[in-house]
Amino acid sequence: MDRRRAKFAKEHPVVELHNPFFAQLPDLYFRKAERDGEAVAMVTLGRQEVALTFKGILRELNLPDDDHDARMLDLVAAGLEYVKALKPGDPVPKELSTGEASWEPEPRHVAIAQQRLTVQLVSWLSGEEHLVTDPDELAQVAEDPQTKKKVNRAFDEIAERLGLGRERREEVVEYIAQLGRELSYIEALRDIFHEVEEVERKIQGLRKIYGHERSVMETADSVARLMTAAMQQFRQSFDEVDAQTGEILAVMKNIAASVAFIRETRDELHRKLMAWEDVLVAWREVAVERGQRQPQALREIYQFLAPRYLQADQWVLMTKLQVRDSGKPREHSLMGASVDRIKAGGGKMEW
Repeated sequence: MDRRRAKFAKEHPVVELHNPFFAQLPDLYFRKAERDGEAVAMVTLGRQEVALTFKGILRELNLPDDDHDARMLDLVAAGLEYVKALKPGDPVPKELSTGEASWEPEPRHVAIAQQRLTVQLVSWLSGEEHLVTDPDELAQVAEDPQTKKKVNRAFDEIAERLGLGRERREEVVEYIAQLGRELSYIEALRDIFHEVEEVERKIQGLRKIYGHERSVMETADSVARLMTAAMQQFRQSFDEVDAQTGEILAVMKNIAASVAFIRETRDELHRKLMAWEDVLVAWREVAVERGQRQPQALREIYQFLAPRYLQADQWVLMTKLQVRDSGKPREHSLMGASVDRIKAGGGKMEW
């Protein structure tokens, strides 16, 4: 976490801009540009919505780096890693100030995380520690009366191993509760990832259905390759956090470092999955069957996946060709600020 930025976020927990320029912009809000991920200010001019880049605004207003509004725009740009949009008056995402999440998991995710830790405690006590992440299996084991008895013994044993003594077992209970709260966010994100897996399943199904239609099959094959890259990234992140939290005693001995690692992984996964939100909604309506919607859905998801998962040199070449062939300028200028009118972008999108 950037300490200087964190300090400013704590001192200024709400998005607030002082320069009169911002008060004159109708319906002002901030988001990331769709193609290159750059933070932009969205304003309505006449009947058209245009995007002003932060660099252009800072240059036009001649704001030094230490100016309040310059630092606030820096904070907003960082905050857009955690929320899809911000506007004046919105709270600054807590990830930037305290490291906590600006969103909440559902109660069932909290329950799954606590059940996971319960099973880990019991298996550690038996000398054969193993990690279980399947919700149904966790619930079955965690609710067993014998399991609950063993958990109390495990609290005592871990308190001893940590050098606290059995009389301070409540500190271990609190550590486990804290760890469960942090892991509940991972479980919530794992649920969303299962939706991504469902999209992959549908894509593979459509490849079979359109196997003899070359034009559709070429798109489906390209999408499938990009989906493989996406799935590998997601699975690696989940595997890493599971591995790092799979040995309960080691986690207890380094609780601060463990929480920091979980939060870092949480933010990385949340940032990536947040970009999938519209895709997941759209693909809930895509059936694995032949129809007019299916080829278009494949083309649309390719446009989503390519800037994120295509190798950088290939994506740079593609976007240069697209801009050249369009015969249109990539950006226009308004009051010295760059305006993204045609939603074109060059270079691979940075997560």
